[in-house]
Amino acid sequence: MKLIVAIIRPDKLNDVLERLYRVEVRGLTVSRVMGHGGETEQVETYRGMTVKVELHEKVRLEIGVSESFVDVTVAAILASAHTGEVGDGKVFVLPVESVYRIRTGERDQSAVTPAPGSPSDRPG
Repeated sequence: MKLIVAIIRPDKLNDVLERLYRVEVRGLTVSRVMGHGGETEQVETYRGMTVKVELHEKVRLEIGVSESFVDVTVAAILASAHTGEVGDGKVFVLPVESVYRIRTGERDQSAVTPAPGSPSDRPG
């Protein structure tokens, strides 16, 4: 099992969510975050003071998936979040030791997005 964490541009969120839905990724968490990567720094004047703005609004997606679903999920994010400009974001794939579905008590593979083609294992 893996936890996929993606940091993307806010304006690409709908594209990413649509693509994930098409590849049958259903369970995810979305958070609005601030961050700084390779974007150019902006300098603004606020109340007579020059301020260097270094943080940019981003969206963080967290998606728990089974091993066989990792490549399809990452490919969907990469294809739909890409603009070719600095600041497109990053995708991290992290190992997960254990996961439990609270509603049913299912554990590990049964509790995350299943591999494509296994409708009986779809999250409910």
